[in-house]
Amino acid sequence: MPSAWWGLGLVPLAWLSLRRPLWLPLLFLLAGFFWVTLRAGWLLDDRLPVELEGNDVRIEGYVADIPQKFERGIRFPFDVEHAVYKGTSVSLPGKILLSRYDDKTSPEVGHRWRFTVRLKRPHGFQNPGGFDYESFLFRERIGATGYIRAREPSQQLPGYSILYAVDRIRQRLGERIRYLLDDNPVSGIMVALTNGDRRGITNAQWVSLRRTGTNHLIAISGLHIGLVAGFVFFLGRWLWALAGSAVLRWPAPKVAAASAMFAAVIYAALAGFSIPTQRALIMLTVAMGAVILQRRVAATQLLAIALFVVLVHDPLAVMGAGFWLSFVAVTVIILSVHGHSVGRNKWYRLGSVQWAIAIGLLPLMLVLFHQVSIVGPVANIVAVPVFSLLIVPLTLLAAILSFLPDAIARMLFALAAWPLELMWGFLEYLAGFAHSLWIQHNPGTWALAAGLIGVALLLAPRGWPARWVGVVWLSPLFLLRPPAPVAGEIWLTLLDVGQGVAAVVRTAEHTLVYDTGPRFSARFDAGAAVVVPYLLSKGISYIDTLIVSHGDNDHIGGVRSVLESVHVGRVLSSVPGRVENARECHSGQRWRWDDVEFAIVHPPGDGSFRGNNAACVLMVQSLFGSVMLPGDIEKSAETALVEGRGAQLAADVLVVPHHGSKTSSTESFLDAVRPRIALIPAGYRNRFRHPNADIKERYLRRGIRLYASPADGAIEVQLGLEGIQTSSYRERKRRYWFNP
Repeated sequence: MPSAWWGLGLVPLAWLSLRRPLWLPLLFLLAGFFWVTLRAGWLLDDRLPVELEGNDVRIEGYVADIPQKFERGIRFPFDVEHAVYKGTSVSLPGKILLSRYDDKTSPEVGHRWRFTVRLKRPHGFQNPGGFDYESFLFRERIGATGYIRAREPSQQLPGYSILYAVDRIRQRLGERIRYLLDDNPVSGIMVALTNGDRRGITNAQWVSLRRTGTNHLIAISGLHIGLVAGFVFFLGRWLWALAGSAVLRWPAPKVAAASAMFAAVIYAALAGFSIPTQRALIMLTVAMGAVILQRRVAATQLLAIALFVVLVHDPLAVMGAGFWLSFVAVTVIILSVHGHSVGRNKWYRLGSVQWAIAIGLLPLMLVLFHQVSIVGPVANIVAVPVFSLLIVPLTLLAAILSFLPDAIARMLFALAAWPLELMWGFLEYLAGFAHSLWIQHNPGTWALAAGLIGVALLLAPRGWPARWVGVVWLSPLFLLRPPAPVAGEIWLTLLDVGQGVAAVVRTAEHTLVYDTGPRFSARFDAGAAVVVPYLLSKGISYIDTLIVSHGDNDHIGGVRSVLESVHVGRVLSSVPGRVENARECHSGQRWRWDDVEFAIVHPPGDGSFRGNNAACVLMVQSLFGSVMLPGDIEKSAETALVEGRGAQLAADVLVVPHHGSKTSSTESFLDAVRPRIALIPAGYRNRFRHPNADIKERYLRRGIRLYASPADGAIEVQLGLEGIQTSSYRERKRRYWFNP
């Protein structure tokens, strides 16, 4: 990344731009490029040194945000002031993400603490269609993640930083609302509407919000900021005009504008100044500034100024979906209001805006999330007014008066919760429709470009000729299919799920999923976070056969999410009692799809093996090569396979047994399988230290090409007409912020 000295190159260009305005676009382009890369370079320099990974470090600093609770403890960002390793001061990133696995009291925002921690560099799963956690950490300026050592004493130190005062208020307010609402099912939503903390919203509620396209109503965004500012503006103007002499000193609209700006800043601060609130706050500041200065500013100028200021303040904001959704939605609203709704009644305008947003965001939603709510326009026509006129005002009023005695405050929050509960019943009803959500593959680049042209035509002002042609331009988004194997080919993808296994085997017309990765908590598992998004990104909505090799969490953990999200034809498992509608897998089971042979070669089905050694071992063979997926089998199962099948075990591609444990991959087993390529499913810096160094050397000594999910992400192997082709998702998607 360029250093600050590179900025000197902009000086002559700035001089040229002053003399010749034609140079201005080039100046802005290069200045923007320089600013982004300079900021990125600073962030890359502020990362954990490799030599400190996995070592105990004593740190002091401040709890930087509201701690998030999960099943086994809490998680919170921490601003590091001082760090010591083996008695010597060391340099750590300014901001790290810590987890605490104990039942001790949750630390409060802004308090100073001393911890002994064990850290690692930012690292996340890398899979097609999946959430990029590594990019998220980079965008949030987090230079390391880790956990607090429970065996070492933690100590709260004297001192409190005023820099965290707003977050402290947010934390206290959220705790107060949860206490007053107790076990009310909508308490998490009311907290989110008040202080922007959405972590109390349940998984089931998020599903309903996504299926109805109303999740934007929960985030404190431009709608909420504008609502609060508008209410304060009209209230301030009315109150100021009550005293006749006041308006002689300062006009009521100017006082109202200043009051609206102040209220918007307070509310945006409670939301943590997220991207949507930043955009809304900047636009509101410019608009209210125009009132104070008695100037007229066009809506497009407001949007352009907001976009410019947000990108100067945080050029990495473009890495977040919220940035694109926020600005594109406002652009669509401006086009809709000015181009379609002039002279119409309010309900028509509201309906046309909702349909315009649905059309305008369609390509973006397919690219970012592979799904679009069909019932979204209907849900929003009802939900937007109810949230704007009832739920948000009542919730904020209750929050402002939450300092009152418990009985009164509880009554106020119950009053605010009542319309939300009624609305929630309506949203759940719409979400319950079988086809409330359109789910499909990720559109290709040229299909996306065509879709954008279609959106522009459909949103063109009335009178524009042949607007209906926009539908034709949109069609490639839905009609273009992702690449798929031809008859006889085998496409294997070993997904990156950390310390676990999840693999997808595809033929021309069929799909098999082998294991579903681990479950990390009640709200997060590899099935929902990795397997399902991958299938959707490839246009796969049906699994012909799901195999759950055995009952360990790192293989079975995501199975429920997969079964709930994708239609499955048949389920095989060595632990059928733990998987819904599963049949027992055993050697001798065979089937043929699209000129490709599938066979279960272990366990024998007589109950002679238990645990890891009872795992379902799958062989996949075609004219173009063969693949073996052995699960977590160990030495005894490998020996039985070699003695029973010998050379029949030969496979071109082998998923390394038991993540490369020293209890597997015996010499005789490798001599029988003779793989050309071996794929290691393991977690980054996992506590088992898989793959074992001796086992890894055993593969390399035989000239076997090794791929490992921590370094390669998802590993895709295609056995087809052009031979065996292997690709690493990390290599294909290379980003400068990836952990090398």
